Amino acid sequence: MEDISVYLFLGFLDSGKTKFIQETLEDPRMETGERTLLLVCEEGEEEYSPERFAVKNVVKVTLDGADELTEENMQALTKKHKPQRIVVEYNGTWLLQQFFEAMPESWVINQMMTFFDAGSFLSYNANMRQLVFDKVQMTQMVVFNRFKGDYDKMEFHKVVRGISRRPDIVYEYIGGKPEFDDIEDPLPFDVNAPVIEIEDRDFAWFYRDMAENTAQYVGKTVRFKGMAAVTGKSAKGHIVLGRHIMTCCEADIAYDGFAVKVNGLVKDIKTRDWLIVTAKINIEYNSAYRAEGPVLSAVALERCEPPEERVATYY
Repeated sequence: MEDISVYLFLGFLDSGKTKFIQETLEDPRMETGERTLLLVCEEGEEEYSPERFAVKNVVKVTLDGADELTEENMQALTKKHKPQRIVVEYNGTWLLQQFFEAMPESWVINQMMTFFDAGSFLSYNANMRQLVFDKVQMTQMVVFNRFKGDYDKMEFHKVVRGISRRPDIVYEYIGGKPEFDDIEDPLPFDVNAPVIEIEDRDFAWFYRDMAENTAQYVGKTVRFKGMAAVTGKSAKGHIVLGRHIMTCCEADIAYDGFAVKVNGLVKDIKTRDWLIVTAKINIEYNSAYRAEGPVLSAVALERCEPPEERVATYY
């Protein structure tokens, strides 16, 4: 079976998803003759007006509950309607993983956009952080609808960038004027310093940037505080040094770290020992990764007290 492009629109109820999809299907440029399945996973106050669609071959299917979002049902819809394009208005209270697990193999996500009502976004983030994180982590664009001039863009920007640096951010002002976010995101440490000093509060940012931009760190020297992990998977003379990082909420706290060659600088290191390391970064195979990855060769290593906040965050 040929791949079917999926256009996935995320966000909470009344965040502007329906309006955007309606306007998209009214656009004559979208009329390519493709059979389109409009899969609606929630219905708010705004309803679709199919008579205004420029895209003519559209079948709308509404799911009445999360229990209907199964691979069996999605395969049945694919077989029945034979869509060449699928547009999904996703329910803001359903986690994305459920959708991914229900996707037939022929479905391929082509675009993912997330919409929020600017007036309620900060409250949603404070009270339903996991759902906000879920809708931002892999999206290509975040749109803040009904934005007002007296709102502080930085508050919205920081929440999105704390989750991901990937998506574009658009502020859609009342009246329809869109404005792209142009706030720069300098790292909280200098990657070009002779020794890159990582403060305790910045470890999560360092870990993520190292993962995303590994090449720019090769050959450089870094200094940070971390908690040791020593397991049977560690190569002789190596430990893992890192921190527990909270990406979304307490439920997703996980230990992440880097392989470190201790070079005999500290003896008898045990799991949960806190150390400050100064090390040169190289890319090598290491059993801790079971692949190539950043391996830190220690030039200085000493025991230390734990930081005040033992869990690293992006806030």
